[in-house]
Order: sequence, then C-alpha cells, then structure tokens
Amino acid sequence: MTTTLNGTRVEELLLQSLEHEMGGVKVYEAALGCAIHASLKEEWEGYLEETRTHVAALEKACRALDIDVAKETPGRMIVRELGASLVDAIETASEAGDAAGAELIACECIVLAETKDHLDWTLLNRVAATMPGDPGELLRSLTLKVEDQEDEHLYHTRGWCRELWISALGLPAVLPPLEERRKVRTAIGAAHAESASELARLEAQLGEPS
Repeated sequence: MTTTLNGTRVEELLLQSLEHEMGGVKVYEAALGCAIHASLKEEWEGYLEETRTHVAALEKACRALDIDVAKETPGRMIVRELGASLVDAIETASEAGDAAGAELIACECIVLAETKDHLDWTLLNRVAATMPGDPGELLRSLTLKVEDQEDEHLYHTRGWCRELWISALGLPAVLPPLEERRKVRTAIGAAHAESASELARLEAQLGEPS
C-alpha cells in the first residue's frame, strides 16, 4: 500500500512545531525566574538550551523542504498566542508574592508546553519515516536527536509537578522526583517511577524504610 503525505499538513506541522519551540524558549526563560529548587533550575537551564537547538533544527528542516520559516498560518498564530499566554501566567504568578506557588505554576506551564512538543515530534517522526529522499533522511536524523530530549523534558517536569503539588498539600514528597533520578525517557519508565514514588510514600507513612 502506497502512502502519500499531505504536503500542506506537513508544512503546517513544521511551522506549528517551529513556533511552539520558539515559544518554549520564552516559557523556559520565564520559568527559570520562578525556580526555587536548585536541581529543578539546573534541569530547566539544560532544557532551555536544548529547546534553542530544536528551533535551529526545525528551521533547517523547513529550509530543506523549501518552507518559508516566516510564513504565517492561522494554526501558527494560535500556537504563538498559546505560548504567550503561558508566559503571561508564569509572570502573573511570579508577581503574586508566593514563591512556592509561582514555581508550581511555572512547572505546570512547562508540562502543558512539553505535552504539545512531545506530540509534535512524535508526528514529525512519523512523517520522517514516510518521506522519501534527502529531506526525509534529514528529518529522520533530526527527530532521532530530539525525541529522547523531548521525552525527558515531559516526563521529568511532569514528575516535578506531581511532587511539588504533593509537597504543597502537606504530604510526603519525593524530591527530586524519581523520574529525574532514574533519567526516565519512556512512558513505561515514567509510570514505574510514579508507582515507586507512591510506594515510597506508603512506606514512609507506615514508618518503614523506603
């Protein structure tokens, strides 16, 4: 069975992905100002630099496919607005005077941003697997480099968000989260880390060693 890519939608995916990564740089820049935990700040600093390389990678992919990196589409504009709203939310939280609350809001905003990032790169990987010739080879090489990073960004920050919320609720938290300690980069690994965190909490409540 022959598969034919929809070129218009491929272009849209690339432009939305590029715009979202550009917005992601701004989200991380804003979030870093809210980071209290040193290990979280260090992790976000690394993710910020990786996100900047993702912008460059997508610009390279667009040029290889003769896509104007400055081209506007309705979808791209909406992605830009969504990214700006996340930055606004972080800045509003920062100005509220609750440092721990601002860190948590920043973490939630990154989880939201990285969820779309993760989807974008999963779809780009599907496109790369189907696209023939040099453009397809280039896209494959880019997605191979970025997908593991995007997995880490999402699963680690989601773990931080969960544990920061648990701590804020006055319950025993595992900080840094096990996702970070175990260098999780898969959904299965993230699920195992979350389960292990719950087990550690249960053991702590029972007074047993974790």
